[in-house]
Amino acid sequence: MTQFTLQCDTKVIFGQGVRGLGREASALGGRVLVCYGGGSVARNGILGAVLGELKEAGVSAIEFPGIEPNPRHTTVNRGAALCREEGVGAVIAVGGGSVIDCAKLIAAAACCEEDAWDLVTRRAPIERALPVLTVLTIAATGSEMDAGAVITNWETHEKYGIFDAHLQPRVSFLEPRFTYTVSPFQTACGAADILSHVIDKYYFTLNEKLAFAEGVMETLMRTVVKFAPIAMREPENYEARANLMWAASWALNGFLSPRAGATSCHAMEHELSAYYDIAHGLGLAILMPRWLRYCCDEKRAPQIKQFGVNVFGLDASTSDMVGANAAIEAFESFLYETLGLSRTLSEIGIGEEHFCEMAKNAARGGGIDGFKLLTEEDVMAIYRMCLLPDAPL
Repeated sequence: MTQFTLQCDTKVIFGQGVRGLGREASALGGRVLVCYGGGSVARNGILGAVLGELKEAGVSAIEFPGIEPNPRHTTVNRGAALCREEGVGAVIAVGGGSVIDCAKLIAAAACCEEDAWDLVTRRAPIERALPVLTVLTIAATGSEMDAGAVITNWETHEKYGIFDAHLQPRVSFLEPRFTYTVSPFQTACGAADILSHVIDKYYFTLNEKLAFAEGVMETLMRTVVKFAPIAMREPENYEARANLMWAASWALNGFLSPRAGATSCHAMEHELSAYYDIAHGLGLAILMPRWLRYCCDEKRAPQIKQFGVNVFGLDASTSDMVGANAAIEAFESFLYETLGLSRTLSEIGIGEEHFCEMAKNAARGGGIDGFKLLTEEDVMAIYRMCLLPDAPL
């Protein structure tokens, strides 16, 4: 059995708005940095509710708006400097994964004099961090319940993830009603992101099977397949929003660690969004089916077929290879027809101009050793498959 350590120290307050946020924040410090992205949290009233709770508890709040969808290390540096200047004792993220990831690195960078990029690249260690609290506004990355963050260096077109126990949020407020105003497109991207965390990191590996974890993965994926279309049609359907929110948190909080593998699609997608600044979930949606097609052989077909049978309800009596191809087709139909996401890179204005650099960066260190070892040439082939709807291997 794969060795692993599971420790999830985040206190989750689900379905209660931001009630209690002031109390939780005041226990960690009387002065906080409130991080958020664009103006949506102001327009829909979530930011006002957060600031009201803090004021009522006597907590001084310093606002830090403008965090990008793919947060930059320069933004982290600005936030960290503000924390040091203002004597901030805790950081509150109000938003989705990008805001939360940025807030985590701000909390770490505020406790040292290093450039944030040195922390991300591990040229400097993370030795401590300010406490982080989150108020989630979109079901997608699971960052509200894990110790990871992804940051982009836009000058060098590098985008890296980092996991460190110091980045684990202390408290996360998960209120499904806060996701009612999420657009159908962003809901779809979030659904693809949730699925990718199970598919890319846990489900499709050649590691030993742990039946319990595998069953949880399939239930989690069925949950997304069922409720994402409902949330897109009925944005204020509480059951759909709640199921997506809870699935997102559990897809990447470490619980599924016994089946962990390499994150092949994430490695490839990080290159896409580092160069083109696209939505992470959209990039993953374009990549995942092509990756599965590229990996599909006699050794891997049984697992892909199982995905189709247990997640999409396909016929279990077919041969492994026939079942695997049917599973990939069902996955494509869900992503591109049901969710309505773009099928190809060409549709979103991406061509081959940076594929060589992207493939080299994604496969650095000898390749991506996941469900199937991917060399630089393999990554290039998968990128090219993503250009056309039915690109050949």
